[in-house]
Amino acid sequence: MINVKFYLDKADKSKRSPIHLVIRQKDVQVKVATGEKILKKDWDNKNQIVKETEYTHKSINKFLQFLKQETEKYFETVPHTHFTDKKVKQFISSLVNTRKENTDVKIVSEDPYEGEGKVKTTFVDLFAGAGGFSEGFLQAEYGNRYYDFLLGSDINENCELTHLARYNYQLGMDAEFLRQDITEPDFLDNLFKKLKGKQVDVVCGGPPCQSFSLAGRRKKFDRKDDLFAHYLNVIRVLRPKYFVMENVKGILTKEGGKIKDMILQEIKSIIDLKEFSQLLHFLGKLKKTEKENSFTLDCYNLRLQFEAATEKELEKLRDSYIQVIENKFRILTPKIADYKTSKTDININTIRHGFNLLKRSKELAYVRKKVILEKAHSDLDNDFFAEKFDLFLTSIESDSIIEQIHDSFKKLKPAKEFQKEIDEIISALEIYNYSFEECVQGLKPFVENNNTEAEFAEILAQIRLYNIDQPFVALASNYGVPQNRERVLFIGCRKDQKLVKTVPPTVGPNEKVTVFEALYDLDFVGNDEEKFGYEQINLKAKYNGSTEKMKSLIKKRSIDGKPNEKAGLTYAEWSKKGRLNGRFVNAKHPFYVRNFEELDNQLSHMVAPLHNHKTSKQNEEVIKRLNVILTEGDYDEAKVKLKKMGLDSEKRNYNVLKPDAQSPTVMTIADDYIHYSNPRALTVREMARLQSFDDSFVFQGKRSTGGNKRKFEVPQFTLVGNAVPPLMARAVALEILKNIE
Repeated sequence: MINVKFYLDKADKSKRSPIHLVIRQKDVQVKVATGEKILKKDWDNKNQIVKETEYTHKSINKFLQFLKQETEKYFETVPHTHFTDKKVKQFISSLVNTRKENTDVKIVSEDPYEGEGKVKTTFVDLFAGAGGFSEGFLQAEYGNRYYDFLLGSDINENCELTHLARYNYQLGMDAEFLRQDITEPDFLDNLFKKLKGKQVDVVCGGPPCQSFSLAGRRKKFDRKDDLFAHYLNVIRVLRPKYFVMENVKGILTKEGGKIKDMILQEIKSIIDLKEFSQLLHFLGKLKKTEKENSFTLDCYNLRLQFEAATEKELEKLRDSYIQVIENKFRILTPKIADYKTSKTDININTIRHGFNLLKRSKELAYVRKKVILEKAHSDLDNDFFAEKFDLFLTSIESDSIIEQIHDSFKKLKPAKEFQKEIDEIISALEIYNYSFEECVQGLKPFVENNNTEAEFAEILAQIRLYNIDQPFVALASNYGVPQNRERVLFIGCRKDQKLVKTVPPTVGPNEKVTVFEALYDLDFVGNDEEKFGYEQINLKAKYNGSTEKMKSLIKKRSIDGKPNEKAGLTYAEWSKKGRLNGRFVNAKHPFYVRNFEELDNQLSHMVAPLHNHKTSKQNEEVIKRLNVILTEGDYDEAKVKLKKMGLDSEKRNYNVLKPDAQSPTVMTIADDYIHYSNPRALTVREMARLQSFDDSFVFQGKRSTGGNKRKFEVPQFTLVGNAVPPLMARAVALEILKNIE
């Protein structure tokens, strides 16, 4: 039985005594300095802890407990032949030294690329989550070009904790983080403050996509649906050379493809204000030859001015626009109704009140936001309340108000001689709600009528700030990720930059990284265990009879997953070494913290070679169930057998990982997956491997959560499951670097 104890050695001149760890087991007796010193009065020898009278007692006790646990695990798992004084001392000293090295390194270090004549391309990561985009962009280099990370942003504090730990404390970067809801009025002001006047070349981000996902029922009026608009608003203001929007495949088919078309319209509606006056001047010329349509063209002119207006100016312009329509209706009313009818008719009142509502668009938008937030907070879905809330939200949208006004005009049944004026009012209301691109399409008949298509096209080419091809589906396994995760990418290219239409795969169909390649070297953890160091895997003992077959799955590859037997590394070796190209030479060792308080106190950092490799505690019944499913190879095929054995479950899905294939899309719940060789769920680290995160990337804070807490907490499993795979992000970043000017 191993005996691990701590004791105080002789005090130094400052009267502080070094804490030593002593191990006694049979023939082995080792003494190792822990690197910690305290006053003798602050040591509780009976309980083997530092007393509260020492102000750093929490961090020291945490470290001592960690040393004791890891030493005991070492003697439990390492072969007896390794129990020599030298090897045991080396193991413990490595844990002590990595912690000391971390506390010695300054938080922000100089970027070695600064002095090497390399050209930096700056980027910002919105809806950053764990930092999949950020990680991939930092891995990408092309020629003498590389990326400089300016800022990440997300609403959740565990995203910020993970960001600060990785990029500020571990890598020594000075990247900022803005933890704020992008829909809040002062988001852009705070963004500018954080950027400190720096130019942004690329913006990347994936607005949350739960309401678009094919994996679950889609919710109408999900509070995340309009985040695209706020993302694009940031693009309008920052005017980066390129931007990347990532989302789930379902967005292409949502509402019959209308959402995709709306996003493309909005992108094409981002204009270059320096060139905008050309369009207004063109409209002025058009009006002179289209006198019969002067009212409609005036409406287009007024609507287009919305594009160049500030928020305060926009409110006045909107009010003026509706006032113009209202004045036209006021003149028309006596012609289509007598005085009494004009005051009492429900249709005329609907039209008038509809104008009032349209003038209050800002206030209605505020009401809409609050109701959607309340709907989400109260979890209104699949109940009798949800539909009523949705009906109300629909009724206050401008489209619905305009549609109701249109219906009221029809019910009035005016004389034919006034129909043209009514049609002009209805057309004006529709134009009011048009996007810039819809205005362009609406003007085309007038342009064609005057044979000015070439001039109009030239003006539009100069006015549109961004070009974009159709969005495309990117399959993660095509980029060296051991996972069949499909994501839609929108890549917007500023008009002075080359158009990026797609991102070429880095591996062929028969070259893809397998699950076994990604996970085999981590297969040393049992039920309800946590490991902080790597262990040797004996493939011959584990796969007796199929050793050569399993070994054949392990291939040497380049960083992007392309097979490279001569100069490559295995996927597992890349994960351990890291894919940041040796750029961060002063990077600290991987460490874990639970919260911001521990992050600020470097002595509280849990430093170890391996993190996030902890299994769930599963009872005997669950282990039996998972073993049956694993043996059958498929949950559906195992259900009959499970029922006979009394092990059936109401759980919707289990995915048995196939060692010689790619994993399905990694989600946020680890229990959805069964390890290919053990009846257990995956660890956070294993899920991170399937996402292509380096092992040095540590997911901070809580490991998991449940119930209603899932609405507002983002634990480690959620951080991993929602992330963009870094190797896929790297491929996107590399394609931009190849084209950016």
